[in-house]
Amino acid sequence: MSRIGKKPISIPAGVNISVNNENVVTVKGPKGQLSQPIDRDIKIEISDSELLVTRPTDQIRHRAMHGLYRSLVSNLVKGVTEGYKKELELVGVGFKATNAGNILDLALGYSHNIIFEIPSELKITTVTEKGKNPIITIEGTDKQLLGQVSAKLRSLRKPEPYKGKGVKYVGEELRRKAGKAAGK
Repeated sequence: MSRIGKKPISIPAGVNISVNNENVVTVKGPKGQLSQPIDRDIKIEISDSELLVTRPTDQIRHRAMHGLYRSLVSNLVKGVTEGYKKELELVGVGFKATNAGNILDLALGYSHNIIFEIPSELKITTVTEKGKNPIITIEGTDKQLLGQVSAKLRSLRKPEPYKGKGVKYVGEELRRKAGKAAGK
């Protein structure tokens, strides 16, 4: 059995979970509504305060999907109750970030500013304090979308290994390299 797939998902108060005929799981909660299509072989059993994901056989394909869909449904439940949050830090001289609604304006050392439109499902805030690096905070209910957008922002200027300049996640440990050896 899949260790992750066996674990039941506890359903918090105020969360409503439904599965329709096309095997689409819909989760409604205080922060919104999310849905996820599930493979037709994977079954979802909903009891009073628990949700259990089961598979029909021990085929490799079924075993692979068992833990995956359990994790995806668990992420939906957590997303509509607590939500997800990622913070990015801009490290570098002259690196700036400002936002107007869901339009993010980034100055990352290129000849022009980068204008990035954030999807409407996500909420973005930028903080710039004197003497500290600018921080971009992205919040939302969809974990996949949040991760995809934050990875795209990071890819605009990945942190380089010598000085560490670039866009990095807050708390991310960078692998640093030594510079040139001193002259003779």
